[in-house]
Formats: sequence, structure tokens, C-alpha cells
Amino acid sequence: MARLTADFWVRAYLNRLRLAAIPAFVTAHGDATAGAVIVKVATLDGRARAFQRSFDLTTGERRWLPLVEGGDAEVDAALARQRRYDPDLWLIEVEDREGRHLLDEEGLAD
Repeated sequence: MARLTADFWVRAYLNRLRLAAIPAFVTAHGDATAGAVIVKVATLDGRARAFQRSFDLTTGERRWLPLVEGGDAEVDAALARQRRYDPDLWLIEVEDREGRHLLDEEGLAD
């Protein structure tokens, strides 16, 4: 199966969020072809969670797993460290009081 480019996946994900009326922004533009993607979900109460796509070692499937969660500033600091380590990294920030991110929907882990 052919893999989607990072740029294509990000644009599709942002469109899916827009259709669900969930605000989201690209805060760091990574490599268009193969950059990794991290999604930060800010609940607008000072708390946030960040997710990264990873392989489930038991099933071999790709899944979105929590990378870090806590205060908004704490999550931002962790993401800044990740970005310094990997300048090709995409960072997407989702802002939703309910913490919706749609990453658990079918097709988004691919």
C-alpha cells in the first residue's frame, strides 16, 4: 500500500477537523514528504495533550498514542524539545474544550 505524504495527510486532517467545526492550526511546518506529525490538543483551560503516531507492537498497526500531557506550557516545552531534535516534524494544534481530535476515527492512523 502506498503511503501518504505528510503534507497530504495534514491537509486532509485539517479539512476533517474543519468539517467537524474543530479549530486547528499548523504551528510547525515539517518535511512535506516524510515529516513526522504530532498533534497537540488544547482544551482551553490551561491543559493539553500531545499525540504521536506509533506502531502497536502487539498488532503491528499504526495508532495515535499520547506523547505528553499536562499544563499547556509544559506540553509546549516538550514539543519545542521534539522540534529541536527533529526539524522535519509537523506540529498541529487543535483547540477544543471537549478535547475532540478525531484521531481515533478510521483512516487517520494510516
